[in-house]
Amino acid sequence: MRRTLGRLVRIFLLYGIRMLTLLAAVSILSFVLINASPIDPVQQYILGLGTAVSPEQRAEIEAYWGVNEPPLERCLGWLSGLLQGNLGESALFRRPVADIIRERFLNSLALMLCAWLSAGIIGFVLGCVMGMNQDKWADKLLKKVCYLLSSVPTFWLGLVLLLVFSVGLKWFPIGFSSPIGVRGQDVTLWQKLHHLILPAFTLSLMSFANIALHTRQKLIDVLHSEYILFARARGERNLTILRRHGLRNILLPALTLQFTSFAELFGGSVMAENVFSYPGLGSAVSAAGLGGDVPLLLGITLFSALFVCTGNMIANLLYGIIDPRIREAEK
Repeated sequence: MRRTLGRLVRIFLLYGIRMLTLLAAVSILSFVLINASPIDPVQQYILGLGTAVSPEQRAEIEAYWGVNEPPLERCLGWLSGLLQGNLGESALFRRPVADIIRERFLNSLALMLCAWLSAGIIGFVLGCVMGMNQDKWADKLLKKVCYLLSSVPTFWLGLVLLLVFSVGLKWFPIGFSSPIGVRGQDVTLWQKLHHLILPAFTLSLMSFANIALHTRQKLIDVLHSEYILFARARGERNLTILRRHGLRNILLPALTLQFTSFAELFGGSVMAENVFSYPGLGSAVSAAGLGGDVPLLLGITLFSALFVCTGNMIANLLYGIIDPRIREAEK
């Protein structure tokens, strides 16, 4: 027990150091890239007001935001506030960035979690089906579907599904996370799920293809190994071979792809949320980029890096549970 606890402490300490180093690098690099952008945040803010602004008022806005200060001084000021837990104030929403991320992340988390689970399950099952039916009609058909979906842009697929299932068949609402005109406390769970199904389904279709194709190839390699040939010689059938010998060998690569797809899933959610007008982090980062909202862009970038690092850490911790060889190597 004490040895296991010490091992967990060492793992968390190591990942903590790596994560802090990565977040520091992401913070500095993001600040440099955003400040090198040709978009003038003050001009974008004035255009968003829709009214004329005098030169004196513009100067007051620039002084309030500190855009005339040297970049190094602004970067140090932002990092100082970050260490104190202050991500700044959004210029578009006129609210603290931390509050916007907290509210929007709940919607994005529900969307990404549903898409992530469905993509992993669908991809793993289809990969097993293709691997067990190598070069048969089912394998050829599913491979073509996977190649097609992996090359289709998220926004285009979302628009097609929106036109078919929302505009044409009217099975799902056109957008948003709840019915228009209904107060938040009056929205039922089914209404939330009804608005969530189509965006989550769109996002999952963009993620399961890689898992299915990699699972297929790994299963084919396992089925051509010597111990599988020996199992077939003993009279074991395909389902028994898959359950006893295949699943444990192909689960680890599938799990690796599943957790490393966090970054791809987060990027795809930006497109899906904009197509379906879903109020999550993806739509917020698009609005911040178009409006030149530097504090909100920096906050969401830092939070997304933390989100991806956490997913990779969970994956590495699960490796030792699934594959005993990794536990022996660590010992």
